[in-house]
Amino acid sequence: MKKLRSGITTGTCAAAATKAALFAWRGESRDEVEVTTPQGIVLSVKVASSVGYSNGGQASVIKDAGDDPDITNGLEITVSVEVVTNQAIIIKAGTGVGIVTKPGLSVPVGQPAINPGPQKMIIQAVRDVLNDNLGAIVTVSIPDGETLAKRTLNPILGVVGGISIIGTTGIVEPMSEDAFKNSLTPQISVVKAAGFDDIIFVPGKIGHDIAVKYKLPKEQIVQTSNFIGHMLESAAHFKIKRVLLFGHLGKLVKVAAGIFHTHNRVADGRLETLAAYMAANGAPRAAIQEILNCVTTEAAIPIVDKYSMNYVYNVLASRASMRAERYVFGDFKVGTVIVTLAGEILGIDDTAREIGGSLGWSI
Repeated sequence: MKKLRSGITTGTCAAAATKAALFAWRGESRDEVEVTTPQGIVLSVKVASSVGYSNGGQASVIKDAGDDPDITNGLEITVSVEVVTNQAIIIKAGTGVGIVTKPGLSVPVGQPAINPGPQKMIIQAVRDVLNDNLGAIVTVSIPDGETLAKRTLNPILGVVGGISIIGTTGIVEPMSEDAFKNSLTPQISVVKAAGFDDIIFVPGKIGHDIAVKYKLPKEQIVQTSNFIGHMLESAAHFKIKRVLLFGHLGKLVKVAAGIFHTHNRVADGRLETLAAYMAANGAPRAAIQEILNCVTTEAAIPIVDKYSMNYVYNVLASRASMRAERYVFGDFKVGTVIVTLAGEILGIDDTAREIGGSLGWSI
């Protein structure tokens, strides 16, 4: 099996471009520069372009995410540096780099969305080149950043005007599940910082749009992707008091079975779980066989209806809530709402009615 190639973060790119810009100011054109990660690892990074001025310089680095399917792969990160005659190092957001507008992230409101790790790397890059009597104003820009940000969680997190400069290690590990999880968790800290103790978990954009359709508050909706277990644990960490699971049958039937990583390559059993609960509630053998012959849960819905067993969805909702509460050892209450792709509500439990009602939904 081919070994997957690691890449570099946007933070590493920004630090490398900073260093190359300062070398250009000194009259040195570098095709490659070395930067140091927060963990002390030295990385060699290719420089796409650089130019020097009398008071500073500018350089660009092309993001190489290795074999990770990172949407920022191939982005051009450009840094302009103005050298100043004091020791201050100021980092600014240029075109395509977002500004934080909501509390709860690792960067204060009103500041560029450049995380502490990349900031540390940029400061180190400046100090590697300049003596201690000089400082710099570092402006990080990403020409396509504002467009790309629409395909990220930044609009939900309250980062406006572009993407975030992120990376805690400076290195992108290919197919990193932990990195994806870590990108989801800040949604919870933003909700908590806004003063809310109740939260709505939706697996993805479809669930989000349906939840909004039912007038659930947007500012309390958080996407979990397939990592429902991880996000439940994160909610416990942030002392959330109530969680409303709101999503499609195909995802939440897995939670009812105690499956908290819902990617189909990790765990499935959707139809088997639906069939088991139908059987436990008196469905005839023919109904069970028809369910098991389906390919998707959406295809199974008409069969459940045909045998007048729609109440089984409420049973599944209650079971999903119970399994989720057990997963976090009862740290908070959980309610569950199960919907179709078209947004029709199939199943709901009493706790969901209580949470949803207090949030002002229109059901």
